[in-house]
Amino acid sequence: MPANILIVEDEYLIATEMCDVVEDLGHECAGIADDTPSAIRLAATNVDVALVDVNLSDGVTGPLIGERLAKEFGIKVVFITANPRQLGGGVEGTLGAVSKPVEVGLLSELLDYVLNLEDDDHRPPPEKLELF
Repeated sequence: MPANILIVEDEYLIATEMCDVVEDLGHECAGIADDTPSAIRLAATNVDVALVDVNLSDGVTGPLIGERLAKEFGIKVVFITANPRQLGGGVEGTLGAVSKPVEVGLLSELLDYVLNLEDDDHRPPPEKLELF
């Protein structure tokens, strides 16, 4: 079943490429957000998973956005960032982080893992996903 995936990324080319890959994998791209207000607005549109960068157009707001998306909307959040160390020991309510760049195969494996967490608790995470 296709999922609704929100891309929270301020680099336009990266964001549109991720959106295209998500759609090529059979899912819906719920939209692209580059800051806190747009991420919160799009989160209200029945999003299943959010792929969130740390540094966005309104600063280092990714961790706060990720926490809000998880807590307020019940969205499964994975950070995709060139700066995973900025997340310290993790962000409450979120699943983990993957370092950029992310290849198509890893994105496919990541979405498959995240979307099937409830069905298969014993499934190992993708090798490059650092769980919190």
